[in-house]
Amino acid sequence: MIRDFRNGLFVAGAILAVCTTFAQAHQEAAETASGANPLAEKVRAANSRFLDINAATAEGYAPIPCASGITGGAMGIHYVNGGYLKDDKIDIAHPEAVMYEPMADGTLKLVAVEYITSKGPASLEGQLFNFNSAPNRYGLGEFYELHVWAWKGNPTGTFADMNPKVSCEHAMAPSQ
Repeated sequence: MIRDFRNGLFVAGAILAVCTTFAQAHQEAAETASGANPLAEKVRAANSRFLDINAATAEGYAPIPCASGITGGAMGIHYVNGGYLKDDKIDIAHPEAVMYEPMADGTLKLVAVEYITSKGPASLEGQLFNFNSAPNRYGLGEFYELHVWAWKGNPTGTFADMNPKVSCEHAMAPSQ
């Protein structure tokens, strides 16, 4: 009787683990495909011109090296607009940085945008920004930032800094 109960618990636990995994995968796929997050959907609509990297460079965005996380994942290559960075304004259609993942064939794929300001606490459409104190790894003063993974699903969250599905493996120096 005890053995049957333990086997039943093991089987139930295994079924629950499989169902949870499938549910998480389905949710990630649905969010990526349908834009289930309203802010990500608005960001995608306002910034889809950046699917072509030439649009970013034409608007004054310049690359900085690919950013990887110490625990895995990455942000990708940031194309930063210095004018937007200095003005401290938050405008959904003019992010301070546009983020691309370097692909094996040498192309760059748009994955996210980043909004940055030194004035805070800051928010965009009700979504609070993350605070970065000084000193920080960027050599900047205190600032607030919000990543929006509008083009590539992020299992750690639409607004997380690093995305475990993004890699700098194929990054080249910005001048190449």
